[in-house]
Amino acid sequence: MKKLIIILTYNEAENIYDIIKAIFAIEKDTHILVVDDNSPDGTGKIVDTLIESNTYSNKLHIIHRKSKLGFASAYIDAYKWGINKNYNLFLGIDADFSHDLKAIPYIFDEMKYHDLVIGSRYIKGGCVKDWNLRRKILSYCGNLYERIILWLNIHDLTGGMNCFNRELLKKLDLDSVISKGYCLPAELKFKSHLLKARIKEIPITFRDRMKGKSKIDKKIFFEVLYNIILLSLTRHKIKKHLKEKMNAKKNN
Repeated sequence: MKKLIIILTYNEAENIYDIIKAIFAIEKDTHILVVDDNSPDGTGKIVDTLIESNTYSNKLHIIHRKSKLGFASAYIDAYKWGINKNYNLFLGIDADFSHDLKAIPYIFDEMKYHDLVIGSRYIKGGCVKDWNLRRKILSYCGNLYERIILWLNIHDLTGGMNCFNRELLKKLDLDSVISKGYCLPAELKFKSHLLKARIKEIPITFRDRMKGKSKIDKKIFFEVLYNIILLSLTRHKIKKHLKEKMNAKKNN
């Protein structure tokens, strides 16, 4: 099974070398793809230097994008790149050490039996550390809002530590995604549920970044509010579209 860990970056020069080194120390047989949005701090150049040095035996790759084009399009570019390169598993990891890297082997192991494995902060055994009470309440309420509106029994819809298998990603029709920003994880999980994918959540510890600045702003909340309602209202239309796409591929 070819495994790909995806890291999206914008001004992560303080973290990028350390996170790459830490991931390879835990998971030696995986590959890493960095998607950099032309970081002014030289994040992409650091990755280029590592690739040129062949430190990780051709297991490190990068997509250089011309500008800050958005979270959703970065992941879609990464998924399409990986599908074209015949990877089987696709795991997203934040560059800032927020995600529990020790969970990586367990997530990949669970992918033997599931189509989507979610590193969850909001199931038994999961937790969030280093956040103030206000941020914890906003995050929890945001997840609860999405679960209710989308009628889903997935506890962590907004989290970014998610592993998809190749076949599920191809069924999700990435070209039809409506999210532009951080609503993408919820949209893909929602569509995976509509396709009756085998989904499992495993507990992780999520920590606030130690270095660098957060990229989250107020626009995210408005996009989530709008997109979640839109996804819910068009549930049957989306389900029909995805099934038609699947049948069309089978017949070709």
